[in-house]
Amino acid sequence: MPKKSKGISKKRKPTKRRQQFQAKPRRKPASTAPTRRWWWIGGLAAVLVLGAVAFWFTVGPGKPTSPATSMPANPADRNNMYSEPPEMQIDPSKTYIATISTAKGDIVVQLDADAAPLTVNNFVFLARQGFYDNLTFHRVESGFVIQGGDPTGTGTGGPGYTIPAEIGLPHIEGAIAMARRSDEVNPTRASSGSQFYITLAPTPFLDGAYTVFGHVIEGMDVVKSIAIGDVIEKITIAEE
Repeated sequence: MPKKSKGISKKRKPTKRRQQFQAKPRRKPASTAPTRRWWWIGGLAAVLVLGAVAFWFTVGPGKPTSPATSMPANPADRNNMYSEPPEMQIDPSKTYIATISTAKGDIVVQLDADAAPLTVNNFVFLARQGFYDNLTFHRVESGFVIQGGDPTGTGTGGPGYTIPAEIGLPHIEGAIAMARRSDEVNPTRASSGSQFYITLAPTPFLDGAYTVFGHVIEGMDVVKSIAIGDVIEKITIAEE
């Protein structure tokens, strides 16, 4: 609403004589309090804005990588829970050992961070976050592979991103490698974000097509005993 204009009362002009001897009113020195107050308010606002920006990029959704997240208890709720791969967190010069625990025993895998640093980094990240806890082996092909790591248990799920191909290591017996979509829809052969398989025998016909990132060093008998629906209780990571 437009503001009502304040009434302005006209004062009677003094006579010429009065004007001649009437002292001019002294001007009060301008107060610096309002200026100081605005400087203080502006400074506080700037601090708050900078604090909000810092929070956004370190804790909030503005952070460019997948932060530590509370893992949903229901595996299906983990499907597509991330938007992109994690930042590099491992030291490729070190050795990483993954222990896949099942009701049938442990499968101990030596990961090759030198040959496949992005893949190992991603696998270590998901394992430490608890992403693999209570997922199942949804595919078992006798004499060929066992496959798991899908939160939906259907072979179509994942964390919400893919990993660039790091193809090089051979498919020996007990090789652990990342599953992926077919060449027709995935010409770069990018790996699944979480689904992995372990070979039950040497499979050289897969060489050059999939990213192998380690091999089983203990528990190959457990690998060969896995059946569809067996649960990955937990994957623990040791750094050496």
